[in-house]
Amino acid sequence: MRMIHTSDWHLGRGFHGVGLLDAQAAYLDHLVEVVQAEGIDAVLVSGDIYDRALPAPDTVALLDDALTRLMDAGATVVLSSGNHDSAVRLGFGARVLAKAGLHIRTDLAAIGVPVDLGDAVIYPLPYLEPALSAEALGADEATHASVLRAAMGRVRADARDRGVPTVVVAHAFVTGATTSESERDISVGGVAAVPTEVFAGVDYAALGHLHGPQEVDPGIRYSGSPVAMSFSETGHQKSSVLLTVDGGKVRCETIAAPVRRHLARLRGTLDDLLADVTLKDAEDAWCQVTLTDAVRPLGAMERVRRRFPHTLQLEFEQQVVDLTGSSYTARVKDKSDIELCCDFLDHVRGGHPATDDERGALRGALEGSRVGRAGQDDEGGARAGAEQEGAA
Repeated sequence: MRMIHTSDWHLGRGFHGVGLLDAQAAYLDHLVEVVQAEGIDAVLVSGDIYDRALPAPDTVALLDDALTRLMDAGATVVLSSGNHDSAVRLGFGARVLAKAGLHIRTDLAAIGVPVDLGDAVIYPLPYLEPALSAEALGADEATHASVLRAAMGRVRADARDRGVPTVVVAHAFVTGATTSESERDISVGGVAAVPTEVFAGVDYAALGHLHGPQEVDPGIRYSGSPVAMSFSETGHQKSSVLLTVDGGKVRCETIAAPVRRHLARLRGTLDDLLADVTLKDAEDAWCQVTLTDAVRPLGAMERVRRRFPHTLQLEFEQQVVDLTGSSYTARVKDKSDIELCCDFLDHVRGGHPATDDERGALRGALEGSRVGRAGQDDEGGARAGAEQEGAA
């Protein structure tokens, strides 16, 4: 028997203002091809199918098409909800769909009820929000570890005498795993981590939530997200996990996911980055660029994008000037209004002093303001004098 473990599709997600639906559709096309080519019996998706509780219509249509094609290819599909999904909406029609081979598990009442594949049993666990699930599961306390222990108690009770490999599908943060910036914090009262021993006794724990593919302990693995969603995922080898059940054991190997556009993080002065011949590959990448110029270059983003047109994030890392040695009053003492205005312009532009034309414009504005105030004062004084004469 062969299965695919995947998770964290986050359908509908954006990346610094760029929609990812095309890249996500490419991954789902790839997944269907793998199911067909490898004779996959089941596809396990460990939560965060959607990126938001109310997905857009084109996102729903993409999922509907992908699930139909996976099932047409002969695979049983098992989905469990993640912390980004609406359990109620994702789980609509689950009992009817199960009869066709699509098993969607979002309900606490179904915990411990397996999807029986014959040579293996699958126990899908929806994302368990401690505050909402602790009492229903009979957990000792409202923590992630406690509610998962309670859920796993139901799993072990059902799996005890089945005599075939047991696979658990869960969405959680397991101790020892490496996080990324693109994951939503699921901590409650600062306690989110679940120890690996919670999954003791199962043959494979197919985990979701963390976007970096990794094996936390033997048989406890995150497939990771198939599409990168933050620059912290630069260098990730996006993939799915192929599980083979043979002789009562579960073997794992990874299958690389397609990459529509890779990520690059560039750091240096603007001139150095534009001249660096080793950065040829970054010209077609989504780029995060950090400029280290002592003076912030004018038109930096425009110049960067001439060479790296897919730059999405531009940051500046400049030497911090120590101003603690003198107070603000001391720094502005004896400076004229025009000097203060030019100093402010220099500061907000990161080291670009005012030009002669800008000094002239500022001087004209200051003079106009002074004359305007004087006129208001004269008008106010005349009005006051007239009122006093009238009163007399």
